[in-house]
Amino acid sequence: MIPVFKPLIGEEEKEAARSVLDEGWLGMGKNVGEFEKNIYKFLKLEDRQCVAVSTGHAALHLGLLAMGIGPGDEVITPSFNNAADFQAILAVGAIPVLCDIDDITLNLDLDKVEELINPKTKAIIVMDYDCILCDHNRVKEIAQKYNIRVLHDAAHSFGASFEGKPVGSFSDMTMFSFDPVKTMTCLDGGILVVKNNEDIKKLHEMRLVGMGQPAEIMYQNTRAWTYDMNSLGFRYHMSNMHAAIGNAQLAKMDIISNSRRSTCKYYNQCFENLSWVRTPATNFDDVVPFLYYLRVPAIERDRFRDHLTSRGVDTGIHWQPGHWFSLLKDAKRGPLNVTDRVGAEIVSIPLHSCMSEGDMEQVVTAVNSFMINLELN
Repeated sequence: MIPVFKPLIGEEEKEAARSVLDEGWLGMGKNVGEFEKNIYKFLKLEDRQCVAVSTGHAALHLGLLAMGIGPGDEVITPSFNNAADFQAILAVGAIPVLCDIDDITLNLDLDKVEELINPKTKAIIVMDYDCILCDHNRVKEIAQKYNIRVLHDAAHSFGASFEGKPVGSFSDMTMFSFDPVKTMTCLDGGILVVKNNEDIKKLHEMRLVGMGQPAEIMYQNTRAWTYDMNSLGFRYHMSNMHAAIGNAQLAKMDIISNSRRSTCKYYNQCFENLSWVRTPATNFDDVVPFLYYLRVPAIERDRFRDHLTSRGVDTGIHWQPGHWFSLLKDAKRGPLNVTDRVGAEIVSIPLHSCMSEGDMEQVVTAVNSFMINLELN
C-alpha cells in the first residue's frame, strides 16, 4: 500500500537523534536554539524572531494568548480547517466564527470574512490550504481597516513565498507545524514567528509552564535553579531531539521542495483531461505542497477511495469541515455552501518527498482506471 504521507528520513536524521541521545540532554537545550536560528535564516527574517514549541497546536494556542484573545472575543476562521485551529480558539475561551472558502483556492473567502466582522471580532486565523496561498495583501487591508489581529496558519506553506517574500516574513504573526506528516518534520513541533519583543518574552515563559528561565541559559544545555513565575503556562517547549531532527530536515528543503513540486506538476498533467475530477488550480511554482488533492463527485467519493485501496493506493480526507463536528454544530457562522461541497468532494492521494517513479505511476494508473472500472461493472 502506498501511503498518503511518508517522511523523508535518512542517515542524517538518525545521526542527529543519536547525537542527542549520546549527549544526554533531551529536554529543551542548544539544539532548540540552533533550530530557531536556522529557521530565522531560512525565512530571511529581519524584523521578527522565532519561538519553537512542541506542536503546531501549541503554536496556535500560544499565539492567540500572546495576542490577548480571550473569553467573549470572536475569532474568524475557515470551517474548512484543521481541528487544531478550532480547539485553540476554544482553549482561550474565545468564540470561533466559521467562514466559507473560495471554490478555486480553498482558502478563506475574504469577501465573506468582512461580512462576519463586528465589534467583538478580535482576530482572524488565515490558513493557506495546501498548494495555493491566501491573498495576504487583502488580508492585511482587512486587518488594518477593522483594527484586528491576524494569526497566519502556515502549517501547509512552510517554504512557500508570496510575491517574492517567504511565508513567515510578512504576516502579523505566523505559525508553522512540523508534525510527522508535514513536508518537513521534527517528529512533532511548531514555530511561532513574531515581531514584538514583549510577545517573545511572554511566549518563552508560557511554553515552559510559566517559568521565567531565560532561553539563552537553556540553549546552553543548562538551566537556572531560581526563577520567578508570573503567568499561566503550559508544557509546550520543544525538545532537543525534535529540534535536531528538524535541523537535519531543514538542510534538505531544496530537495524536498523540488521533488514535491515535480510530482504535483506530473499529477496535474496526468489528470488534466479527466472530466470527472478537479485538480489544484496552480502551477506549484511558489509553494512546497503538503499534499495533493483531487475533487471528485461526492456521490462517487467512497467508491473512488475503495477503488484506489484495491489497487494499493491509500487515500485521505483533508478535511471534514468544522461545522460537521458535534463540538461546533451550533457555532456562529456565515453561509458555508462552498465548504459543504468541498468537504464532500475532497480526496488526498499519496504525495511524498522524492517519490519513486513506480509509486507515482501506480497512483496515476489507479486514478485513471476508476471510471473504466465503473463502466465495466
